[in-house]
Amino acid sequence: MTEKKTNKLKILNDPIYGFITIPNALIFDLVEHPYFQRLRRISQMGLSYLVYPGAHHTRFHHALGCLHLMQKAIQTLKFKGIDISEEEETATCIAILLHDIGHGAFSHALESSIVTGISHEEISLKFMEELNKTFDGRLSLAIDIFKGNYHRKFLYQLISSQLDVDRLDYLKRDSFYTGVAEGNINSDRLLAMLNVKNDCLVIEEKGIYSVEKFIVARRLMYWQVYLHKTGLVAEILLEKILKRAKELTSSGVKLPASSIFDYFLSNQFNHNNFTNKTLEKFAKLDDYDVFAAIKEWCSHEDFILSKLSNSLINRNFPKIILQNTPFEESEINEIKNKFKAENSAYFVYNGKISNQAYDATKNNIQIVYKNGNMKDITQASDHLNIQALSKPVYKYYLCYPKE
Repeated sequence: MTEKKTNKLKILNDPIYGFITIPNALIFDLVEHPYFQRLRRISQMGLSYLVYPGAHHTRFHHALGCLHLMQKAIQTLKFKGIDISEEEETATCIAILLHDIGHGAFSHALESSIVTGISHEEISLKFMEELNKTFDGRLSLAIDIFKGNYHRKFLYQLISSQLDVDRLDYLKRDSFYTGVAEGNINSDRLLAMLNVKNDCLVIEEKGIYSVEKFIVARRLMYWQVYLHKTGLVAEILLEKILKRAKELTSSGVKLPASSIFDYFLSNQFNHNNFTNKTLEKFAKLDDYDVFAAIKEWCSHEDFILSKLSNSLINRNFPKIILQNTPFEESEINEIKNKFKAENSAYFVYNGKISNQAYDATKNNIQIVYKNGNMKDITQASDHLNIQALSKPVYKYYLCYPKE
């Protein structure tokens, strides 16, 4: 009996770009792999859906969108005479497909509370190296490009720079799912204006206004969505819950949690002890484990854990004040004194957030003119705001219970 062959040249329907094509069997097999399928269970925007009800899209959506945009970017460059081999094309597509594979549950919250000694970029690389073993070394070039080690730097810039495929997708996608129209950039126009000069990714002069719109859109999306004060307080609350759970577990308290989640609550991790065994367990941890546990913790006897868990589950958040200047120490202490000293760090906290739409000091967006000259976007643009947007803006927050 002959084995049934699977058609691996699939077409997927995306709400933003329409049809997305899986270009070859290797990429299809990577998408089908359990490591990648886990991204279906990881929220792209953490808890932003508590502010924008439509923001339920996942890292899986985003990764496929990035794959689609990368294919278009490479087609554009090849059309303009840039020599990119089939091997380089596939490798760059694989690198962007897997760039976020190391993200943990609720994306960033886990990094600052449970798996603290290693970044999601490092975990992504570990996943890619394991997949490279599974696929007999066929991801080696993709890994080189992902790490920035490949001699053709513009391929790395397509994956990681200030105008990369990652940003082009998440701005457009997050704008779509939140309904925040200010983030809706013209990714087609930006891709069509791409070129390469001196092994550097550049934007042709005609695309300057699309770049300006992209930078402004990024600034607006950060203030309006990613750093929205309700989303911010929800994210901090989740971090506080996970921190308290870790604290209780390390002191011998057994908390209800899935066996996978319990493993990460019970152990400390860093780059050195994040072994292949840990990676296999991490590959099974997702948003569902965390939220199911927090629902159980709502009725736990520990006052801090149950209070914080109920606050998140029932969307009864602490009050958050956001302002342009740092809070006075006396103001913070006055609020802290209203609560028990040993509990105050879990219920009263402050910090700062920053928004820098463009950083002129690294990975510059270069505009190329017809005469071959290149200028950084801040010099090329007559839009005064672009220079202003290259400076970081800080805001300061203070959170405390409403009652």
